Amino acid sequence: MSRRDHLWADSMLRAAAASQDWPAVFRRYRCLSGLSQQALGELVGLTQGHVSTIERGLRQITSTEVVARIMQGLNVPTEVAHAVRDRSLSEWVPDPELRDRVARAQAAGRVDLRTAERLQLVLAEHRRTEDEVGGLVLWPVVRSQLEAITHLIPNTSGQAADTLLLLAAEHAHWLSWVAWQEGQGKIGTVLAWADTAHGWAIDGGHADMASWVLRMRSYYMLKGGDPVRALRTAEGARMAGGLSPAARAAATHQSAMAAAAVGDRDTARRLADEALRLARLAPDESDRPGWLYFLNETRAQLQAAATAYACRHWADAVGGFREALPALTGYPRDFARYAERLADAERRI
Repeated sequence: MSRRDHLWADSMLRAAAASQDWPAVFRRYRCLSGLSQQALGELVGLTQGHVSTIERGLRQITSTEVVARIMQGLNVPTEVAHAVRDRSLSEWVPDPELRDRVARAQAAGRVDLRTAERLQLVLAEHRRTEDEVGGLVLWPVVRSQLEAITHLIPNTSGQAADTLLLLAAEHAHWLSWVAWQEGQGKIGTVLAWADTAHGWAIDGGHADMASWVLRMRSYYMLKGGDPVRALRTAEGARMAGGLSPAARAAATHQSAMAAAAVGDRDTARRLADEALRLARLAPDESDRPGWLYFLNETRAQLQAAATAYACRHWADAVGGFREALPALTGYPRDFARYAERLADAERRI
C-alpha cells in the first residue's frame, strides 16, 4: 500500500468522500498528506485558486468530469468511489443480491485477499472513530465496503472464504449497530442485519463473532423492553462452545444485565463477577477479537458497576463508576452515559 493509499484508512476522509463533501475531502486530504493547495491542485487538475475556493465552500463541484479527476488524482479506493456514484447504498435494509453472493462461497477459484485485509484495517479504524465521526456519516462507506467483500466471496474457497465471511459478518454487525444507534427504520431492520451477520459468522466457523452478534441481539431486545427474550438470547451467546475469554466475558455481562432486568439479582451479580474474571484473562488488545478491542480492565470494571446499578446496589455502583470512569478517555458518548449513571446512583444512596 502506497503512502497516498494509506491516507484512505482515515474514517473522516472516507466519510467526506462518500457524502461528496469535497471541501472536507480537500482539507482532510491535505491535513493527512501535508500537501499544499498548489500540490493538491496538480493531482486533480485544478488551480490553487480553485482548490482554495472549494475548500472555503465558495465553489460547488457539479461536473462529473471534475469528480472523476478528483477520484483518480487522489486514488479514492474502489469501494469509496462506488459509494460516491451509487447513492442507493444509503438504503437501510440488506438486499437479497448481497446475501445471494455470500451464499455462493466455497466455489472454485482464487482471489487476492489484499483488498480484504485492507478493508479489515479500515473497519477497525471506523470502529475507533465512530464516536467522533458518527455512524450515520460512515454508513454508505461501510455499506459499500460490504459490497466489495461480497463480490469477492463467490470466487473463494476454503480458509480464504471463511476469512471473507468473518469480514462480511463484522460489517453487517456494524451496520446493525449503527441502524440502532441512529434510530433508522424499525427494529426489524436492525435485526435483519444482525441475523445476516450471525448466519455469515456461523457459515465461516467463527464462534466469537456468532456469539457477539447474539449478545448484541440480546442488547436490542433488552433495550426494547423484552428482558425475558433478552436473557434467553444472551444465555445462548454465553454458552456457545469454542469462545475466547473476551467473547465469553461480553456475553456473560449481557446475561448479567438481562438477569437483573427480570429481577434475579443474585444471578446477575454472580454473572457480573464471572464476566469481570473472564475479561481479565485477556488483558492485552491482541488477546481479544478485533471488535472487542475496547474490553480492557477499565471497561470490564464499568460493566460490573453497570450491573450493580441495574441491581439497585447503589453503593457498589458508585464505587465502581468512581474508580474506573476517569480512565475512560477518548469515548465522550460512553463517558457521558456512565457519568449519568454515577450521578443517579449517588442521589439514591
